[in-house]
Amino acid sequence: MGNQEKEAVLVVLTSLQGKENTAYWDEFLELVKAADMEVVMHAKQHMKTVNSATYIGSGKVKEIKEMLESTAVDVVLIDHVLTPLQSRNLEKAWNRPIMDRNALILELFETRAVTAEAKLQIEAAKLNALLPKLVGSTSYLGRQSGGRNKGAGEKQLELDRRVIKRRIGEVRNELKRLEKQRAVRAAKRQRNDLPIVALIGYTNAGKSTIMNQLLDRFQKKAAKQVLEKDMLFATLDTSVRRIALDAHRQFLLIDTVGFVSDLPHELIEAFHSTLEQIKEADLLLQIVDGANPHYREQMQVTSDTLQKLGVENIAMLTVFNKADRLQEKHPRCLREDRVMLCAKAEKDIDFLCDLISKRLYPLHQKWKLKIPYDDALLAQLRKQGILSEIHYLDDAMLVEIDADAERMRKWEAYLA
Repeated sequence: MGNQEKEAVLVVLTSLQGKENTAYWDEFLELVKAADMEVVMHAKQHMKTVNSATYIGSGKVKEIKEMLESTAVDVVLIDHVLTPLQSRNLEKAWNRPIMDRNALILELFETRAVTAEAKLQIEAAKLNALLPKLVGSTSYLGRQSGGRNKGAGEKQLELDRRVIKRRIGEVRNELKRLEKQRAVRAAKRQRNDLPIVALIGYTNAGKSTIMNQLLDRFQKKAAKQVLEKDMLFATLDTSVRRIALDAHRQFLLIDTVGFVSDLPHELIEAFHSTLEQIKEADLLLQIVDGANPHYREQMQVTSDTLQKLGVENIAMLTVFNKADRLQEKHPRCLREDRVMLCAKAEKDIDFLCDLISKRLYPLHQKWKLKIPYDDALLAQLRKQGILSEIHYLDDAMLVEIDADAERMRKWEAYLA
């Protein structure tokens, strides 16, 4: 969208904005801000039921049309999800692009995508969202694609629909290819036998900040840092980094795309393969913005999204971040599986690392193995960083490693 903000008219149906929906409403305004849009006018209407054809009443549609005729706003925002029929009718009535909640999130995701995979996922989501809007409308696609189909008839509409379906197929095939590449990398990670920790939670809760703090603490490589910014969906791409607490305790840290309430179905489907990586985790770190007044609703969204993805039976540690804004004592444990901290405080990161270590390596101890000289196990132990000492005997090597009992099970035959 560039650096220049788009001007928008925001249409609000106030009957849907009761006290129970304040979190939803506040979040919508944050989405607008993150999308570099400025709301220059509001139009509100109180209705008990939604108009199935135009979302708001016909009189309000006419009133907003007259208001739009005297302004040059770029887009009309609707604070809820419209049906394809409602979207088409309002666009026709106002002669302006209509952007409901789903379209706004899709637009925002598109501007944030960096990697080829993320861009393809967004394209697939937008194309799937576009198809239902083509039904009965020959002008919609024309505006979406720069006017090449303006005035097209029913045959052209069907042709456009086939073109979109064909492109969706191409995108899905390319995503499958990238998914296979990711599966190869995942298999390699499993061979390395490093535990996996996945950062999950609501967007803008501080996941990227925690990842960067860990990288700064244990890697000191600026190139490995991920983008962190105080806005919704600052990052979309899944990042995987190796964290070595010491020579014997290491893990892979995965930073996933943030969740949001009512994430469009098209996006969940598009990012499903990426989010599947959460299932590989040995430990989930649910990062929560403890200073957000709606943090309980956000935690519920995270829980619901994990359920949709089929993520279950994985240990979770809930991290309430931004304790400094609450002027709470930190770091401290609230209970066994919950901790309060400030991600930007070094002592808090050390505190978190200690908790992660206790979760991943609960039975860490020394073991002695007798390994033949022609066995490849020694190289594997070196790679995992758990090798402590080596003593060379006549017929084998006597090595000491630092590992937990669970990991030792597959090496029992080597025990000295």
